[in-house]
Amino acid sequence: MSDIAPIAPDLLETLRVIPSCSIANAIETFGYQPRNVGFMGPEIKSIFPNMGHMIGYAVTAKIAADAPPSAHMNVSRAEWVDEIMKIPAPRVLVLEDIDWPNPIGSFWGEVQANLHRALGAVGTVTNGGVRDLDEMQEVGFFAFASCVLVSHAYVHIADVGTPVKIGGLEVSPGDIMQGDQHGVIKVPRDLAADIPEAVRRVERGEQELIGYANSEGFTVEGLKQMLAQRY
Repeated sequence: MSDIAPIAPDLLETLRVIPSCSIANAIETFGYQPRNVGFMGPEIKSIFPNMGHMIGYAVTAKIAADAPPSAHMNVSRAEWVDEIMKIPAPRVLVLEDIDWPNPIGSFWGEVQANLHRALGAVGTVTNGGVRDLDEMQEVGFFAFASCVLVSHAYVHIADVGTPVKIGGLEVSPGDIMQGDQHGVIKVPRDLAADIPEAVRRVERGEQELIGYANSEGFTVEGLKQMLAQRY
């Protein structure tokens, strides 16, 4: 088993239901990293935006599908299962498609969604594609991807357990990944326990602005004064 330790289950659940945008706002308040990093770009979209919020620990791999596998780029599915089980549940399968920006074959579909769900996975994030959408959604398997594909082509696993880069974000095994209708964000483990209160703090400030904007006493000058104090 991996030495990657899970965070407290109640904290993980609290983080799961917070909108990804609110998590991003909270992280900004700590000056932990530049504001233009830590999340995936718009090319990685929620395939099932009405399913709600996903969170889990990253299991990483690289896949390819445009050509049959070579001897040095073909990880067996048994090895892949072993890699999955090194990471604590709930698990998010983060697959970098080497064929990007022209993915041709999908690793994900009805069969893989069911198999990986049985292995404690809640969803996938990939710069490749997915298929069998109705079946994947029916079992509640989250999918964040760059596209929808028809075939699996020559899809195979080329590497496992190494850092991957998807949507401009580097992801390592065990990273905490959260996603919803807006996209995917990495939750810094060092900040995880402090994020819920930071979210509440940011939202209090937002509600003050919104409340003033909708108040009978609203004036342009008053708004300018409030904005000057915050930005």
